[in-house]
Amino acid sequence: MSSVQLSIVTTLYNSAATIGEFVRRSAAAARTLTDSFEIVVVDDGSPDDSLAIALELMKQEPHLKIVELSRNFGHHRALMTGLMHACGDRCFLIDSDLEEAPELLDEFWRTQQQSGMDVVYGYQIERGGDFMPRVFGRLAWRVFDALVPYRIPRNHVTARLMKRAYVDALLLHKEQQTVIGGLWVITGFRQVGVPVTKTSRPDATYRFGHRWRSLIETITSFSELPLVGIFYLGIAISALSALAAVVLIALRVMGRIGLAGWASVMVSLWFIGGMLIFCVGIIGVYVSRIFIETKHRPYTIVRSVHAHD
Repeated sequence: MSSVQLSIVTTLYNSAATIGEFVRRSAAAARTLTDSFEIVVVDDGSPDDSLAIALELMKQEPHLKIVELSRNFGHHRALMTGLMHACGDRCFLIDSDLEEAPELLDEFWRTQQQSGMDVVYGYQIERGGDFMPRVFGRLAWRVFDALVPYRIPRNHVTARLMKRAYVDALLLHKEQQTVIGGLWVITGFRQVGVPVTKTSRPDATYRFGHRWRSLIETITSFSELPLVGIFYLGIAISALSALAAVVLIALRVMGRIGLAGWASVMVSLWFIGGMLIFCVGIIGVYVSRIFIETKHRPYTIVRSVHAHD
């Protein structure tokens, strides 16, 4: 691939309402910095007419490149696929829903020039949106901090400007179940955050279910602590059971206990049974990840790449 100075990379999924303005604003922001740029748009099997609109935009914007996937593979995989097809010395990653302004490129570019950092990423000082998503977000970050050994920047956003060496290193990761926020961190290099303002759209496609799955996938992708916790939980329950047995035997010998206590026995059985099912479930999640990774299926499948010569 021939190299350009800047690649702007984004994805499409139900983006028909925003893709036109996104391309226009992104191209305008890029032209203030360089004439050598490309806008790489990955259609992640969008069910609306986002792809058709993007193909029409190519007639007016010669810097636009469209990577059409064969189906929906997920936001994080689509982002990584876009980086695979980007050939810029620097890559600006951003979502196309306009919650993050394309004009952030100028600030990130200046920050990178002045600091010499490999990555400049955006983060929110305070999460936006409704009350419940903000509460869930705070709880999720606390769980991350407690279980994940790598310090993931709190409230980070997709928008980030990356040098080519970092992008090449990032693309070395080939997990089938990609959690890109963790990959950004464990890839290393020198990174600096910039506070940004992110708006919230009422029709955003990233709902509670997506956030919950992301939480589980992040923990199981980057932390073995749940498995270690099961081991110590088993030790603790065994110790408590042994202690309870000693106490019950002593009370029986002293004649202070009869046949009463069936309720407590049933509660104990239900409790232990629930804990066993919970622990087996955690192990099952990890085993399922191993099962998926060993298949070595294609990361994504590209149906077509649309670009000017």
